[in-house]
Order: sequence, then C-alpha cells, then structure tokens
Amino acid sequence: MIVRSLSFVAPGLLLATLVVAQGTTPPAPAARAAAASEDARRATLQAKFDELVRAANFPGANVAFAWSDGRELALSSGSADRETQRALTPRDRMFTGSAGKTFFAALALELVAAEKLELDAPISRWLGTEPWIARLPNAKSITVRMLMNHTSGLVRYELDERFTADLAANPDRVWSIEERLKYLFDTTAPFEAGKGWDYSDTNYIVLGALLEKLCERSLYDEVRARFLEPLALADTEPATRRDLTRCAQGYAGAHDPLRIPDRVFADGRYAVNPQFEWTGGGFVTTARDLARWSRALYGGDVLDANSLARMQTAVDAPGLGRNVKYGLGVIVRETPHGRTLGHSGFFPGYVTEMGWLVDAKLAFALQVNSSDFASWRRAPSSVLAELVALAVSPEFSGSGATSSK
Repeated sequence: MIVRSLSFVAPGLLLATLVVAQGTTPPAPAARAAAASEDARRATLQAKFDELVRAANFPGANVAFAWSDGRELALSSGSADRETQRALTPRDRMFTGSAGKTFFAALALELVAAEKLELDAPISRWLGTEPWIARLPNAKSITVRMLMNHTSGLVRYELDERFTADLAANPDRVWSIEERLKYLFDTTAPFEAGKGWDYSDTNYIVLGALLEKLCERSLYDEVRARFLEPLALADTEPATRRDLTRCAQGYAGAHDPLRIPDRVFADGRYAVNPQFEWTGGGFVTTARDLARWSRALYGGDVLDANSLARMQTAVDAPGLGRNVKYGLGVIVRETPHGRTLGHSGFFPGYVTEMGWLVDAKLAFALQVNSSDFASWRRAPSSVLAELVALAVSPEFSGSGATSSK
C-alpha cells in the first residue's frame, strides 16, 4: 500500500550529492588518507542521521545507497523496539508496502517483452472465464496498462470498512483473489476506465490474477526465480504468514486505517496475516536489499532499454506531489538533480521509499518502523532535506570508497 499524503521527494537529492570521484589506485599513504577522510564523512553523516531521527521522533530508520559501480552504504539509526531499546541494524527487516509492486510490475514488463502479454489488450482476454470478472466496475473496458498505472477506476478494497472489519475479526484468514475483490462487486467506478487516476491496490490484485494465468505457478515462486535468487536478495521474503523473522517492531499508532494495534508484532507474530496484500506489495526486506533491487531494476540489469522506456510512460498522479507522475508500477519524479524512478510504500507499522536517480546512476532505499504519522515531529522529506544540505557542504567533496555497514 501507499499513503497518498506521503511525499518523499528528497532521497534522490541526497544520493546525488554522495557520489564520490573515482580514479586510479593511489599510493598507500594517499589511500590511507582517502579512507580516513571517507570514514570521517561517513561518521558525520551518521551523526546527523541520528540527530534527525531523534528530532523526527521516529523509533528507528534504515537508509541504504547503491552506486552503479557496485559500491554500497547502509546506515541505521534509532531503535528496533522502543520497549527493549534494541538498536536497529541494517539486517532488520521491515514490510515494503507498495514498494513490493515493483517486483510484479517488472514481471509483467518481462512478459510484455516476451510477447506473452499486451499492455493495451482488455483484461478479459485472460480473465474472461473468471466468475467474478463481470461484477467489477469497468470490467469490459479495463486494459493491462490501466491496471499498472492506476487508471482503471477500481478503488481500494483494503480501505473498505467491511474489509477492515473482516480482517480484524479473523486475523489468521488466508484471502483468495475473489474474497479481496468482492468489496467492489456491483459498484460504480468513480470514473470511466482510462479517464482518471486513483491509486489502488485492487489494480495489482487483478494484475496478479492475470499474471498467474500466464505463469501457471505462484507469483512468489516466479519472482524468486527471476529476481530474488539471481540478484542475491537474500533478505527479501514474501509476507505470507504472521510469524516473519528478523523484523523490527513497527508502530502503527492509535488510528491505523486497517485497525492494526500500535505495536504490530506481539510474541513474534504480526497482528494479522499480511498475506492479504499479495501483489499490492507483499514482502519484508531490508533497505540494503531494496537499494540493490532499485539499482538492478532501474539501472538496466533486469529490464531491457525498451522495457525501461515503456515503464516510464507515465500519467499525472494527483495527490502524490508536484512534478510527480505514475508509470507502469513506478513513480516518476522530476527533481533539481534530474529524474528519479522509484516507489513509496506503507504497511501498518512501516513506511518505505526506494528509487534511482537516473543521471547520477545511484539507488536509494529508506525504511522507517513507524506509520504513526501523527507522532512524527518532522516529515521524512524534511529530514532528508537536511541530509542533502550536509552532503553538499565542502566537507563532503573529495574522493574515497563507500562501504556497507
């Protein structure tokens, strides 16, 4: 899921300023000096990150960067659990929320490239025999492209009060496709297919149903075989059960829209079965894995050039911020440092941002273990703006390798 009021516009700016010059291998004394300088810059950035996380009143936050030349940086700040005071580490996992849509969008685009899927074909070509398809609004006129860029007119099932009540009443429930979609049956869409924009997980649930028809196996198995294993994203796991391991405690606040309690994990189990999210998001991961995935996806290691261009064919996305458009499973932002490709995410207890600064060829990911927006003293975008100001200061000019924590 993504919360439309969230607008993380600054991560790409930070990343653009952290690129370091590269040259030939310096003599040993110079190499030592460069390493010491890099350590000092890193320590300064870590200290500022700690300061800003405290000022924002986040329990904790993880941020990771991945450069096109293979260098990586992962930083942690704050607590993985406020009650036990366990420090957050880069290996702590959090829910991706809607950032997980990027895996399924990449799968769809690979199938388009293989001529097994057509973006402008009606979804009825593949789903016409499903008993539920005719009961969806706009069913006859929705295309694959409309599902992927949220112009179908299918509204969010997951915020329907009947769904949230059913979720709370049976937290162990395993949801079928039809059980998710039934909250839209026989309703009227807010606009005709292709003539408006409204962000909705329902689009990606229907897309998931279509992709499973084509792949003839679990989409999680497909994502694992195509992306997770080849890219060694070992910390990324489907969110299909309540007892997920190595997760930082998340804090949802007192008024979560899905009725999740403030502490989302109790006795090692999430408050409800997160399986319902499926192709709307559907993973737990680390910021480091998300940065690596962003580098691979948007940097050209996963999709060919035609598919990357196709992905960025975007429409206006009202509510996501100024100069923001939505493509095929990607949020496209124009920033002072150039185009940024990526995705935001929300799942009760967590918010996520991942992306790629196109000109700088630099990937980023940010995860915060709180979705209690009312408790924040500062927005993540303003926290990142200060990190940008530090990163562009003279002390951050120079060269040196950046390493992971």
